[in-house]
Amino acid sequence: MNLLVVDDEEGVRRSLKKALERDGYHVLLAEDGTRAIGMVGDNPHGIETVMSDYKMPGIDGLETLIEIGKINPEMTRIILTGYATMESAIESVNAGIDGFITKPFSNIELKAKIRECTLRKRLKQFVSEQVFSAMWKEGASLGLQKRRATILFSDIRGFTALSEELSVEELCEVLNVRYFSPMDAIICRHNGTLDKHVGDSIMGVFGAPLTFADDALRAVMCAAGMMEEIERINSTLPETERRIAIGIGISTGEVMAGIFGSSRKKEYTVMGPAVNVAARLEGLAQAGQILVCGDTYRAVEGQVQAEDMGPVALKGIDRKIGVYNIRGLKGE
Repeated sequence: MNLLVVDDEEGVRRSLKKALERDGYHVLLAEDGTRAIGMVGDNPHGIETVMSDYKMPGIDGLETLIEIGKINPEMTRIILTGYATMESAIESVNAGIDGFITKPFSNIELKAKIRECTLRKRLKQFVSEQVFSAMWKEGASLGLQKRRATILFSDIRGFTALSEELSVEELCEVLNVRYFSPMDAIICRHNGTLDKHVGDSIMGVFGAPLTFADDALRAVMCAAGMMEEIERINSTLPETERRIAIGIGISTGEVMAGIFGSSRKKEYTVMGPAVNVAARLEGLAQAGQILVCGDTYRAVEGQVQAEDMGPVALKGIDRKIGVYNIRGLKGE
């Protein structure tokens, strides 16, 4: 692991470097915030963790880590300080800093804090912010609960053809940069839970583990935002570049939400008919279409423009489902 230590005292930098290299870290050193920001800017994905002294001349440690977070928000950021005030701790937490350790500290304490912060940071990459917050909130329960939720599925149209035309490296870049990263961000921005990726499919949940009165509306607004973002991304590409299109299905209904799995692998997810219907609607949707079930439409009817497609028979569903094609949001 590449780890950057930022401290204005040369003796501290050397001491930390010596201690951490014994534990297998490749340690880089910076004498001030400006130098550290420049090093991260030159190698934004090559450094996994940054530890910075809180009090430094020029740009202080908190400002340094905030700027570094703007360059690469996935980087683990830890404050080192001998000025352990409640105000500085609160300020660091509010700024999204991953860890806070006060001087003096032993090498064992320091290494434990790095591992803890790194694990916490990595965990947040695999579960939604909502799930993560609930896991750390006192008294929160992620046990099995019946919920009314709105489920969203998004999928790339013509993915098989796309995967045959592109190299493995090109396909990975298209998926990660043009699809998963921006679409996932939109789901979280609308207070949805990013449930999972299955192939080129994205599943988002609105209503579990946190429930809001406007879950269905936020799911539809999220879908509209995803369509707009795909259009924006495509518009920036040259004509010779392969562009992507997506179809989205949304369904509302009762689900069981909680942690499912075995002792080897567990995940927080939802199960129930609404999940199946959303998946089938996504499969039915053509490029650029947002298809919703009747329950979802009735929850958002006054705020969307939609085309009634009538009752539709969906594979694996024992009844016909009312389907609506969302044309846009009213007032847009």
